[in-house]
Amino acid sequence: MEEEKILVLDASVAVKWFNVEPLREKALIIRDRYVNGEIELIAPDLLYYEVANALRYNPRFGIEEVKSALKALEDLSIITYDFEGELREKAVELAYRFGITIYDAAYVALAVIRDASLYTANKEVAAKAQLTNVKYLSEIAP
Repeated sequence: MEEEKILVLDASVAVKWFNVEPLREKALIIRDRYVNGEIELIAPDLLYYEVANALRYNPRFGIEEVKSALKALEDLSIITYDFEGELREKAVELAYRFGITIYDAAYVALAVIRDASLYTANKEVAAKAQLTNVKYLSEIAP
């Protein structure tokens, strides 16, 4: 991860921390680097809603498993940003520019504003957001 010190945590990556699915090992690299103090993780506050929703619709997760996963995510104390001001404005601009959802654009916008890297497990976002700091999760170095 060369000089990457700040990463925007995408919900598509965070979900992999709790669910066995493709690219989970890559997602765990990000989590472990954060826990070890090697990187800073930031996210729009939308992160918690998206992770909760993804886990809620996973047939392997019941009420208690979703609550437990959200508590574990909260316990990591990831810095989150409200969807307001510059973040809101940039997200709207980028959603139109790249043809992506406002939800996805919020993560991209935060990466732009904070000059951070965004690794996403969403191939469509990685392909459409033509920015050097937006990458597909498989690109993370071991």
